[in-house]
Amino acid sequence: MVKNTTTLTFYGGVNEIGGNKILLQDRDTRVFFDFGMSFSMKKQFYSPPFLSPKSEKSLQELGILPKIKGLYKFDKTPPQADAVFISHGHLDHTAYLSFIKREIPVYCGETTQTILQTLSEVRRADLEFSVADIKFQTFRTGKKITVGSLEVEPCHVDHSVPGAYGFLIHTSNGTVVYTGDFRDHGAKPEMTQEFVEKAKKAEPVAVVTEATNMTGASVSNEAEVQNKLNQIVSCADGVVLAEFGYSDVDRLNSFYQIAKKNKRCLAVSLKQAYLLDALRKDKGLEVPALDDPNLMVFRKSKKSAYKWETELIDRFEGQHKVFDVFEASKQQCKMILALSFYDFEELVQLKPEAGSCYILSASEPFNEEMEIDFERLLNWLKHYGLPQYHVHVSGHMMPLQLKAALKKMSAKRIFPVHTENADLFAAFVRDLKSQVTIVQKDKTYPL
Repeated sequence: MVKNTTTLTFYGGVNEIGGNKILLQDRDTRVFFDFGMSFSMKKQFYSPPFLSPKSEKSLQELGILPKIKGLYKFDKTPPQADAVFISHGHLDHTAYLSFIKREIPVYCGETTQTILQTLSEVRRADLEFSVADIKFQTFRTGKKITVGSLEVEPCHVDHSVPGAYGFLIHTSNGTVVYTGDFRDHGAKPEMTQEFVEKAKKAEPVAVVTEATNMTGASVSNEAEVQNKLNQIVSCADGVVLAEFGYSDVDRLNSFYQIAKKNKRCLAVSLKQAYLLDALRKDKGLEVPALDDPNLMVFRKSKKSAYKWETELIDRFEGQHKVFDVFEASKQQCKMILALSFYDFEELVQLKPEAGSCYILSASEPFNEEMEIDFERLLNWLKHYGLPQYHVHVSGHMMPLQLKAALKKMSAKRIFPVHTENADLFAAFVRDLKSQVTIVQKDKTYPL
């Protein structure tokens, strides 16, 4: 007879923002929720590209990749997990799918599959991110997936990447809710509200919640971001440089609308254009088409091009859609140019005119996909006389709103993850009826 037990084990997302790897075991069913890269742990030992991990053994030796038997491709033992569920497409939740045995099914939203597969096409082959041979099994809100003794119910939430989900996991001991990353101040707060209502009705025994914004919280929303962007762009005489997450569709739409309003074009990178083209097939998303006259594609200065870049460039040959830095320099007052910090060498040829500016529209000084060397960034801006604006709204729930959501869910237990301030969180919600457990890495918690 199978023992009627349900447990949670946290292999990542503990005392860090990101890196979530959460194992839920119910009877003899073992399912992981997210399997991301720990940027904070990797930073302790590596400094890419010159010092990068060379093998899985290195990552396991340093504790960056947890030692879990029967899970990885390089482990010859039979699979000892029944599935992996992915909440959304950010690398701190998905990158280490690279190591998962291909016999283990990976479930994710349709949009997340598009983002991950597109990202794998535009990146170089990488030890820590390779999903090209994964056979994803996709879902949308409303679909319920049975895995062994579990029934997993995904529900959309609002986040800084499209296609984000929370999960209601119906176990033999009651419902466990996993929020993934969520917010209620983005472009579609109603999705998060629907998730919270569903979680409330499920009367959960436990909630595994992100608690990212316990310090430095700000009160804003995507509509306010648009208003602030308009105030800046409408006064700029030269080029407006913009830095934002390449998969942040809400932010791209905000920049696009403001560019259009101010009779400018939004110029995105080839990489971002390639992703937009893929996301256009998703009927649930609103993204500008590549042939939109207000959207242009900026080609970096380099001697060679990848196959996917060449195909995209050839597709618009003769349409004046794709341009380089020399063409951009002649029409600075007519564009918002999305330019990554790592592409700042282009400024040497661009020569920003007086009255130009730079807008950082991501978390300061880093976001979930990259870390900006802020001191060097400021040196570039100072050299070219570019004032820096920070216009952003977080992809994560703010403290008071998070507490209200958890109060509504009224779970017996709360497990905070994706935070560096679990103690602060526990003290903040101490008047809730739910019992808060500050988790430890690799420790198993019975429910």
